[in-house]
Amino acid sequence: MASQSSPPSFQTALLAGALAGTTVDLSLFPLDTLKTRLQSAQGFFASGGFRGIYRGVGSCVIGSAPGAAFFFVTYETTKGFLSATGSTTATTIQTGDTKGKGLSPGMQHGIAASLGEIAACAVRVPTEVIKQRAQAGQHGGSSLSSLLHILNQRSAIGLTGVWRELYRGWGITVMREVPFTVLQFPLWEALKKWGRERRQRTGRGLFGDSATGKDDKDVSAPESALYGSLAGGFAAALTTPLDVLKTRIMLSERREGVASLIKTIWRGGKAKTGSGIRPFFSGIGPRVMWISIGGAIFLGSYQSVVNAFEGTTRKKRSGGELSL
Repeated sequence: MASQSSPPSFQTALLAGALAGTTVDLSLFPLDTLKTRLQSAQGFFASGGFRGIYRGVGSCVIGSAPGAAFFFVTYETTKGFLSATGSTTATTIQTGDTKGKGLSPGMQHGIAASLGEIAACAVRVPTEVIKQRAQAGQHGGSSLSSLLHILNQRSAIGLTGVWRELYRGWGITVMREVPFTVLQFPLWEALKKWGRERRQRTGRGLFGDSATGKDDKDVSAPESALYGSLAGGFAAALTTPLDVLKTRIMLSERREGVASLIKTIWRGGKAKTGSGIRPFFSGIGPRVMWISIGGAIFLGSYQSVVNAFEGTTRKKRSGGELSL
């Protein structure tokens, strides 16, 4: 069926994820810097304003590829496993062997995305801590100086303390990323399914690409980019408060609990603007813009690489047409 697509191979997901992650993070780094400074407790201009918008890009270069690769390998592997399990369950239901029900596609994608984000956070959190401190102008405003500042604390806080400092904000990052991906990826997959079904009915993709002579099991890269942008912007807006909490925790000079931080932000907002909720949506404009554009680049380039690799495999097997 055209509404179903088999997951890419391990090698394809690894390479496609790495290329997609590096592409989006480097191309949209300035917007990420502005968002971080808007959310900083020191304020936008005190954190650097519009100056030095590429501070921290070093840690981004190092962490983007492995983080995104970890995510997509885990996501595609888990999605394939759950899909296969669901297919087996559906078969047994049809034959009357059991009355159980498999997971819905939305639940499968949500679980796969959640596990993918947890895996990616092993790389993402340390690079985020270093990157955001550099973006906010702390410790000289560079990734190297921010990293050295943490490592130089070993004599005072020990190796365990250094490890905890590098992974400061792990919990709130997972709390932010899991709801985000549970919103974004099932929506992206649902839109792609709609696109495949539409292509099956009309014989053409959303942007006019013909399915004739092609294995049309998946959408084109531009179509995936559009769906990724819509899903990403929607998820970004709803999870902005969690992003504010994560940024404040990572930039804080001392460790602070989430509950205590929520009270601090609420009281600060009431004192400054009369609205306790407003600070929790600081930077929502750059965040939605950044992730909407980023979703298009990230999931569009990922789809392009996947389609290219899968198309090469099909071409070798049947001598067919290669398409992105």
